[in-house]
Amino acid sequence: LPALAGLLPPLPCPGGPGPAEVGLGPLPAELRAAVRALVGDLDALFTALGLREESFAVGALSRVLAAELASYAPARNRRRTATNKASVVFVDRTLDLAGAVGHHGDNLAEKILSVLPKLPGHKTDVMVNMVELTALRTTDETCNIIAPGCLAQPNDPAAKALWESFMNLKQKEAVMEARRHLVEAASRENLPIKMSMGEVTPEQLSSYLQLFRNNLKALENHCGLLQLVLATVQTLKHPQTSKWDNFLAFERLLLQTIGESEMPSVLNQFLPMIKSYNERTKDDYTCEDFLVLLVYMYSVVGEIRSGKELDVAEKEVKKALVKAICDEPEPSPVLQKIT
Repeated sequence: LPALAGLLPPLPCPGGPGPAEVGLGPLPAELRAAVRALVGDLDALFTALGLREESFAVGALSRVLAAELASYAPARNRRRTATNKASVVFVDRTLDLAGAVGHHGDNLAEKILSVLPKLPGHKTDVMVNMVELTALRTTDETCNIIAPGCLAQPNDPAAKALWESFMNLKQKEAVMEARRHLVEAASRENLPIKMSMGEVTPEQLSSYLQLFRNNLKALENHCGLLQLVLATVQTLKHPQTSKWDNFLAFERLLLQTIGESEMPSVLNQFLPMIKSYNERTKDDYTCEDFLVLLVYMYSVVGEIRSGKELDVAEKEVKKALVKAICDEPEPSPVLQKIT
């Protein structure tokens, strides 16, 4: 539900209502409207699917949402006549920030969704640059003369099978599946393709894609598959992909360090990595990267014992991060929101 992607539970504050006391009434007007809109959208979705749901909730706002859905008059009428049963679990997003900001293993689908630009109006699909399949020659990666491709290919069985591979296989195996599907498609179209063994590279996939460029019938028959392979090539070539692996390695090291050390020690190890714009290389973390790592760190560490040593360590990290943010020549939209 892209329209409600910004719906987040309110953060607890001193003197505010406790989790057990929260109902729809005490919430801000804008949040109340968002909850009611979400209830209406969910009811419309469940109506279309013919569902009679049983709701479970984890978190204060989720309990409010589940209660509103249970008492919603159109939903009560639907549950009396619906034939399909379903269990629905609502979870407050702030209870699992580590899941939202973490980098979870060797998965090609997650990398594609993370590094390629979002398709306008969508939260779970990306724009795939289709210029490589045209006669247009440009080095401008932001060229928008050609309409972008996307990941959603419900009418292409080969593309659906390949996307399943991207989600379920390790990256190396998923890329090999992309090559196999591409070779099979080229063979069916009698294109002069030569199957090569060994490691699959983005350059190799690009050379296979070029065979389809001047064959309009082949392009039409395999358009969905070609979009997914193009997304693979662009992801593998993207500079953020190598940084992804660095993130994953750091997060694994962080989990090990947190298990062996106190939080002040972890922050002191983190401090030298924070560098200003003029001190950073292309392999160093940006200010946004540090914000992500800090959210991940505080989310996985659990309960933190306060003390003077922790206060000093946090103060030093704050000072270094503020200096780095202030030194940014062109702050990103995220940094502009918090400054």
